[in-house]
Amino acid sequence: MGRIAGRFTRVEPRRRAARLVLGLLSDLSRKNCWTIAEWAGETTPDGMQHLLGRAKWDADQVRDDVCGYVVEHLHDDQAVLVVDETGDVKKGTVTVGVQRQYTGTAGRIENSQVAVHLVYAGQRGHAAVDRELYVPRSWTSDPDRCRAAGLAEETSFATKPDLAVRMVARFLDAGHHASWVAGDEVYGGNPKLRTALEERGTGYVLAVACSHEVATGAGKFRADILATKVPKRAWQKLSAGAGAKGHRFYDWAVIDLADPRPGSRQLLIRRNRSTGELAYYRCHSPASVPLTELVRVAGSRWRVEEFFQSGKGLAALDEHQVRRYTSWSRWVTLAMLAHAFLAVVRADEHTRPAPDALIPLTCNEIQRLFITLVVRPAHDTAHRLGWSNWRRRHQARSQTSHYRQQATRA
Repeated sequence: MGRIAGRFTRVEPRRRAARLVLGLLSDLSRKNCWTIAEWAGETTPDGMQHLLGRAKWDADQVRDDVCGYVVEHLHDDQAVLVVDETGDVKKGTVTVGVQRQYTGTAGRIENSQVAVHLVYAGQRGHAAVDRELYVPRSWTSDPDRCRAAGLAEETSFATKPDLAVRMVARFLDAGHHASWVAGDEVYGGNPKLRTALEERGTGYVLAVACSHEVATGAGKFRADILATKVPKRAWQKLSAGAGAKGHRFYDWAVIDLADPRPGSRQLLIRRNRSTGELAYYRCHSPASVPLTELVRVAGSRWRVEEFFQSGKGLAALDEHQVRRYTSWSRWVTLAMLAHAFLAVVRADEHTRPAPDALIPLTCNEIQRLFITLVVRPAHDTAHRLGWSNWRRRHQARSQTSHYRQQATRA
């Protein structure tokens, strides 16, 4: 919190931001301005709501601080930037960026809000360093709607790969270094993203569809057609990294691609050793690298999935109940900071040998110990009763307003 303290001109929002971050790390079953304010000892949620919506501080500056904090403590010369999106199911049409769209969270098309995240993945750990809200065309084509949701006047439509380009450029322009970028088919199938990375001299291993066409010395082929031409001796059994149940072994093959531009380009093919299912990746590196390095980068993509799971489960990344862009960006940025704290503590703990018969501390266990031993608040009966009265008073006002609206319609 000391790292971001200078982003607040007044002491009140700075202290409240600290309480909000602790609340995000708490063991509350549900985390929003109401529950966190009560947990933190405040008498109403007004202060927390003011912090997110109206207080003067720049979430983008705090985002840059989070990025610097992560890179400093999780530094790795061979780090991979992993880009991916996540969706939060929402009701109504007023919440910024919401529309009916596919979200992997639900596994189907739902009324949802989608954000793209950039995760720094190194040997010591991983954490998010940037975020961008995906604003659909249905929003950018309606300036009044964007204005009401707090979006900037110059907001224009940007695809998810466009947002990825923006975040990677911001990371590199800040003076940070990452050797590789990884992502799924949404990003691998976008030539603009691949070109932008190549122009910066940044390597990538990006998933592509089986129908994706690539150029070889023998002509242009679909990825799945090329896979049938790979001889048996070309497949190698390699680990894509350690998972919860040990190393994740697959069969891998690589095919060189024809391209007159500088750099090395390949099509990487992964085969499941049990089912035979194939996956395909477009690869580029400024200089030739061994297959094991491409496999390592491809295997790093799961880190973003782990971030979404722990970021939502431990730091309430998806529990924001806000409608305007400013509040969304502030909540998500502080949730990223809370998760980064856990990731950094975990990395430091893993430098020490664990006691016999114990696994090293996980982020889940660090959060549990931190809240239990360090910051668990203790509130008296008057505080609990005061919040009960506040909730019931607020609900009574809402109920009266609802009945009046019904009477007017009748």
